[in-house]
Amino acid sequence: MTRKLLQINPVVRQSTSTGRIMREIGELAISCGWESYIAYSGGRDGVPQHSSVLLPTGNRADVLLHAAATRLFDAHGLASIQATKRLTERISALDPDIIHIHNVHGYWLNYPLFFDYLRQSGKPVVWTVHDCWLYTGHCYYYSYARCEKWRTGCGNCPQKHSFPASWLFDRSAANWRDKRDAFGSLPNLTLVPVSDWIRQEMASSFLSGHEFRVIRNGIDLDVFSPRAAEKDAGTVYLGVASIWLEEKGFPDLMRLTGLLRDDERLVLIGRMTPAQKRRVPPGVLTVERTEDVHGLAAMYARSSVLLNPTWQDNYPTVNLESIACGTPVVTYRTGGSVEAVTGDTGRVVPQGDVSAMLDCARELASADRSATSLRCREYAEAHFGKESCYRNYIELYESLATR
Repeated sequence: MTRKLLQINPVVRQSTSTGRIMREIGELAISCGWESYIAYSGGRDGVPQHSSVLLPTGNRADVLLHAAATRLFDAHGLASIQATKRLTERISALDPDIIHIHNVHGYWLNYPLFFDYLRQSGKPVVWTVHDCWLYTGHCYYYSYARCEKWRTGCGNCPQKHSFPASWLFDRSAANWRDKRDAFGSLPNLTLVPVSDWIRQEMASSFLSGHEFRVIRNGIDLDVFSPRAAEKDAGTVYLGVASIWLEEKGFPDLMRLTGLLRDDERLVLIGRMTPAQKRRVPPGVLTVERTEDVHGLAAMYARSSVLLNPTWQDNYPTVNLESIACGTPVVTYRTGGSVEAVTGDTGRVVPQGDVSAMLDCARELASADRSATSLRCREYAEAHFGKESCYRNYIELYESLATR
């Protein structure tokens, strides 16, 4: 009998890391004889071409009402009641063997209602931990704010105005309790952190009693390859982010531009606000994030070094992509960002030490490019291939489905 996999995430677009991960897991599951389904927010994405069967949930009005509940009352994940009920009805009719959650936050699901259903269904649930939202009272990362309240209960949140932003109320203490009650009591839950860092963090959370299995994200090594393009002449430092939030290190990169020599260039890929664009000095090339992954791979491959001055991160895909393209990485000692960076693939420097970041980047850029590229690629082939990484999920599904 063919088994069924259902993945859960608000977005399914290939341009998002979770969207790409779900697509690749689904394709591998299909090749292993599973049926693959993906439930996502119909109010955020269209209907892209996909190997998996797509199950859109809710509509634009649901998303807007959920966003209003978040902004006004700090009630993220507590709206979308009717959309969630319709989804649970579809899941009951589908009767999947495994439910694999990526994210329930994103203005689309009512998590108490959804997890009540999961408890009643008795289905094995796998939850990939892409960020910290599931065990905090509000935020999806807390490192930048240096907040430790999540360990014992939140309240008076220092990031109330950060994603998912609340303009008025601070419900973080109640949110923390609601999540503890909803997520902490699901008996058939296997948590899958994508980094050792977040696994260690969760050991101090209300989810510490659950089963954990670290499975790192993988990438397409055929796309992200040193063969994508030749290195540019001169020294080119690259920065990549989907959105250049302050905690991604945008101010640090602006400080770094003042230290560059005439023969060094900085290229930044990612969305910026108009105010950020005005802060970018002449000589820095800025590119809006491209939907073309082949073009992105070419940018990695042509650059000398990727600079990733992130202040909070789990297991950033940009590091993997750059290394796979033969380009080493310099990153801050932040979360799981260090876990793909070895002496062969880059350097790690203290947070905020822009001078040390540039010194390390210059050291790497001046080394033999062919030898550096070869070492990076060999490491990527040993650790980042999507097939080998995501086959761990198939093995997990099989073990849970036969319990």
